[in-house]
Amino acid sequence: MNKTILATVLAALPLCAFGQTAMDGMTISQSDLRGTARFMSMAGAFTALGGDISSFNQNPAGLGIYRSSEVGLTLGLDMLSAKSEADGFGAKQSSTRFACNNFGYAGAIALNSDVMPYFNWGVSYSRTASFNRTYGGKLTNNLQTSYTNLVADYTTADGWENTALADPGNSGNYNPFFDSSAPWSSILFYNAYGINPTAPGANSYTGLYDYDGTAPGSADYMIRETGHVDEYSINFAGNVQNTVYWGVGFGITDLNYKQTADYYESFSSGALVPDATADSYTTGSASWGMSNWKHIYGTGFNVKFGLIFKPINELRIGLAVQTPTWYSLTTESQAVVGYNYQSPTYPQGQYFNGSYTSEADYVTWKMNAPWRLNAGIAGVIGGRAIISLDYEFKGMDKVSFKNNSGFAYNDLNDDVKTYFKATNTIRVGAEYRVTPAFSVRAGYSYETTPIQKSLLDPEGSQATYVYTSNPDDTATQPSFTLDRSTQYITCGLGYRYKAFSADLAYVHRTRKSDYHAFTDYNENAEPHYLVIAPQAKVTDNNNSLVLTLAYRF
Repeated sequence: MNKTILATVLAALPLCAFGQTAMDGMTISQSDLRGTARFMSMAGAFTALGGDISSFNQNPAGLGIYRSSEVGLTLGLDMLSAKSEADGFGAKQSSTRFACNNFGYAGAIALNSDVMPYFNWGVSYSRTASFNRTYGGKLTNNLQTSYTNLVADYTTADGWENTALADPGNSGNYNPFFDSSAPWSSILFYNAYGINPTAPGANSYTGLYDYDGTAPGSADYMIRETGHVDEYSINFAGNVQNTVYWGVGFGITDLNYKQTADYYESFSSGALVPDATADSYTTGSASWGMSNWKHIYGTGFNVKFGLIFKPINELRIGLAVQTPTWYSLTTESQAVVGYNYQSPTYPQGQYFNGSYTSEADYVTWKMNAPWRLNAGIAGVIGGRAIISLDYEFKGMDKVSFKNNSGFAYNDLNDDVKTYFKATNTIRVGAEYRVTPAFSVRAGYSYETTPIQKSLLDPEGSQATYVYTSNPDDTATQPSFTLDRSTQYITCGLGYRYKAFSADLAYVHRTRKSDYHAFTDYNENAEPHYLVIAPQAKVTDNNNSLVLTLAYRF
């Protein structure tokens, strides 16, 4: 199918999306290295340091370091690029975005007490995650399977009658999306002729690819993601005899995630296309493309507790815990398939060409994002240099889902345990004060993958089936992306003049991921093929320039 024609059809549809999946939980639970320029230039290694507005979101005890009030604003410029590599093909997409990363206020109240000299409070806005990413390209010119075969396989295995899947359109009141409990992907591809009855009236189906006769085809994809997680926090802190600093913070998060996922397949000959009457199949050529839109949005709440212990002026030890973020979310979405099928057996000049659109779905649900533990140690050398080391544990395998009434989605929660594991992050930061007014900084951060090894690097003949539908089987997007490691290399400059300060940071982030057009699977039907889906290696880089202006009083 001509992609330009398909794109025109897709662009006419509204932007909406489907219900939650375990993979959605992984995507929206991610966080970035974001905050003030000083915080970012030292790779966020501030658990034991504090004294920075960004530390409110990491260790609220850092607020207790303040001896005066401060107000600050941080602006950032992100230069994004992503490269996709698959089967010898490479493609790169780039974009530039501007954002306000952080602004906030810290207040210090002198209590004139030897036991607790100060009581502090602070409020801040922080962009804790950005979802902006675009990647895609050609997957292969040697495609020897089809996503439609997967749909046909589970539609047959579940025993869905074609009378339940068929959409009569304007000729009747029956709507298969709402009047049956069939998977929406089965309905979508039955009415787009991607799956066809093996015989007239049969309740068994075949996909477009014939393992014994279809010529290898081609596949392409494109993923576009936008959105963010913003956190608004209020924090309280103090210290005991300038040795033990404590803090507690309350965060309200605003989440907004949008995704468009396009996937295309084309076979020049031997495809199992609908016959002339569209009640069975014949052989011919096939081209089709599917686009899914997804929009997840809502609010969450979390609590943070932290301590910093300063036994001597040259040493600080920090510890902080963040509860899960308790989210109330809404997912909306819709999908469309455009298709073009031709066969020598059709009457001269006849072909099947068109598109079919799913209904829009609207689901409200709840999610507990992972809890976090931060530990850090920092040393001050000669009053001019700081070296700081942080460790963060994030319980990605503890993400959990509930419906809007509070009942657990047990299947999704089991998927989380199968697919994900906890992540470990190491952050190292350093600062050297060249003069009383001028400082230089650098840092490095490395985060391990949240994905189980059995999914990232499978072995053997049994596939780990990745469920990309939701509990109501209304989700139709088959693709998913598995993030591997993420690392940051950072540096920066700082300038102080009386009560005014200006900090500048450069941050380079590299993240490696694996894109899967659909899940690998073992066929239910004979001959029980192990089917390996088209995949691509994705590397995305983010180069950021960050500026913070602050005033202490």
